[in-house]
Amino acid sequence: MLLSVIIPVFNEEATLAALVERVRDAPVPASVTLEIVLVDDASSDGTRDILARLAEQNPSLRIVYHDHNVGKGGALHSGFDAATGDLVLIQDADLEYDPQDYNRLLAPILDGRADVVIGTRFHGEARRALRPVQALANRVITVLSNIVTGRRLTDIECCYKVFRAELLHRITLREKRFGFEPEVVAKMVRLGARIEEIPVAYRGRTYADGKKIGLRDGFRAIWCIVRYRLRD
Repeated sequence: MLLSVIIPVFNEEATLAALVERVRDAPVPASVTLEIVLVDDASSDGTRDILARLAEQNPSLRIVYHDHNVGKGGALHSGFDAATGDLVLIQDADLEYDPQDYNRLLAPILDGRADVVIGTRFHGEARRALRPVQALANRVITVLSNIVTGRRLTDIECCYKVFRAELLHRITLREKRFGFEPEVVAKMVRLGARIEEIPVAYRGRTYADGKKIGLRDGFRAIWCIVRYRLRD
C-alpha cells in the first residue's frame, strides 16, 4: 500500500525541513510505504533553496514547482496529479499538524470502514489551540456544510484529509485557494463516499507567524458549500 503525502508549500522556510523530517518518521503500518510530494507555490523566501537541499539529501522526494502563486487548492491539484499512491493524505508545511497522527488517520480506511478520513480539532486538547474567532468561523462553515450535505461532521476545514486515490480521480477540483476544503467534502458526499472523522493534535499559529487564510476565504467557503453540492 503506497501512501502519497501531499505537502503544499508557500514561504515556509522556517518549518519546512523539520516538517519533512517528521513526515519521514511518521508512524505508519508496516504494510504502508510513504511517498512524499512537495508542491512549491512560487515561494519568494528561502523555501526553494531548502527544497533543493532536501532533494539532494532525499532523492526519493517528489517536488513540483509553480512558476506563479495560485493558492493552496491549486498546489494540491498539482500534488494530486503527481501522486502515485493508493491513498492520498494532505499535510500542511507549517507544523500546525503532527504527523504522529498518521496511524490513527489511516486506520478507518485500512480497516475497510471508510473511504475518506477527515481530522477534527474539536475533540480533546486540540480545541484549546483554536482562537475563538477561528473556532466560530470553522463551526459556522461546518454546520452549513452539514445542512447542505446531510452529514454530521465537526471540522471540514481541518487540513488532515485522507482519500482513497481512486475517488480523487473521479472528481474535478476547481477551487484554487481555501475553497478546496468545502468543495472536496461536497464532491465526496456526492460520490457516496464513507467519511469518518478522527481527532488530531493541533498547534495553531497566528498571522504574525505566517497564517494565510483570511476573511474572504470564509465567504468563499460558504459559497462553495452550496455550489459544489448542487453542481460541478
